[in-house]
Amino acid sequence: MGLTFVLGAASGVQWGDMIFYAVLFIVLMALIKHFAWGPVTEMMDKRATKIANDIDSAEESRKKAEEVEQQRLAALKDSHAEASQIVERARKNGEQQKNTIVTGAHSEAQALKETAKQDIERERQDALEGVKNDVAELSLEIASKVISKNLQMNDQKALIDSYIEGLGKQNEVK
Repeated sequence: MGLTFVLGAASGVQWGDMIFYAVLFIVLMALIKHFAWGPVTEMMDKRATKIANDIDSAEESRKKAEEVEQQRLAALKDSHAEASQIVERARKNGEQQKNTIVTGAHSEAQALKETAKQDIERERQDALEGVKNDVAELSLEIASKVISKNLQMNDQKALIDSYIEGLGKQNEVK
């Protein structure tokens, strides 16, 4: 029996070491839990919170970017509409200015035409007056020379021709 006990002890489980290891394991686990597990868990919680916040922030940024994109598209549509209105107004103003200029040009041309007609009529009247005066002077001169000289028919004709030539030369000079 003594030998069996020693053999049993040599071949059996040594309960004292096992309890020692179990107590040591429990103490080690308590130390790990106290010194390592808490900080590691806290670090992991902080990391998880940071990742969740980053995801929320990214989602919020995406929503803001979509809103900004919608606003930009709306502004772009508004600017296209406004540009179209500006172009249309410019076209209408151009048409109005063209019509005003054409109407003014027609009026001015008509006024110039009337002025030219009046000037031509005045010049014609002045020329007729000048011719009347010249013919009257010439007639008086011829008459005075005919009266002062008793000329023959050929001499009278030559005298009239010379005065008419002189009259033509006077009109060319004017």
